[in-house]
Amino acid sequence: MRNVFLLWFFLPFSAEAQISIGAKAGLNFVNVTDPAGINASSRSGYMIGGFISPKPKKLIGFRSEIILSRQGYDYQSNTNTGTVNLDYLLLPQLITFNFTKRFEVHFGGQAAFLMNAAVDSAGGNGSGSLFDYFNRFNYGLAGGVQVAPFKGLFLGARMNVSLQDMNKTLPLGGNNPNFIPKEFIKNNVLQLYAGWRF
Repeated sequence: MRNVFLLWFFLPFSAEAQISIGAKAGLNFVNVTDPAGINASSRSGYMIGGFISPKPKKLIGFRSEIILSRQGYDYQSNTNTGTVNLDYLLLPQLITFNFTKRFEVHFGGQAAFLMNAAVDSAGGNGSGSLFDYFNRFNYGLAGGVQVAPFKGLFLGARMNVSLQDMNKTLPLGGNNPNFIPKEFIKNNVLQLYAGWRF
C-alpha cells in the first residue's frame, strides 16, 4: 500500500513532459493605500522565487509559486523620516491562460506571511516588537502577464492587490509610533520579473 501511495504521489513529478519548474527574480514597486497621519511614498524592493506548473500545452492550467518579497514604504511625519522594510513569504495559487506557447495570463489568490519587519528611522521605533504593529498574515489577489521571447527565458509583470490591512489595531488609549499611520493601510505591489523555465 505504501508503494502505491508513493507512486501515486510522485508520478506526476517524474514525467518530464507533464510538469515544469521555474525560477524568477525581479523588482517590486510598492504603493501604500490611505496612509493617514504620515506622508508615505512609493518605494522599490526585490522579489525572488520559483514555481511549479504543468507545461503550457492547454488553454487553461495552474501554477503554484513560492516567493520572498521585500515590501514596505518610506514615510515622513512632522518630525521624523524613515523607511519601513517588510519581508514577506508569498504563496500565489494561480490559474493560467496559455494563449500560445509564448504568452500567458495569470490570475488567482495569494497568501502572505510576514517573516521580518525593520524600521530605519530618524525618530523612535516605538516600544516592543515590530510584530506588535503589523499583521503576520495577509492575503489578496494577484494577476499579470508573462511572455517567453525564446525557449526557457520568460519576462513578466504582475499586480498584487492586498485585501488585508498591514497594520494592527492598538489597544484603547495606545499611541502609534511615527512610522504607523493613524488609519489602516494596505500594501499593493507591482512586480516586474525575469526568469527561466526548466
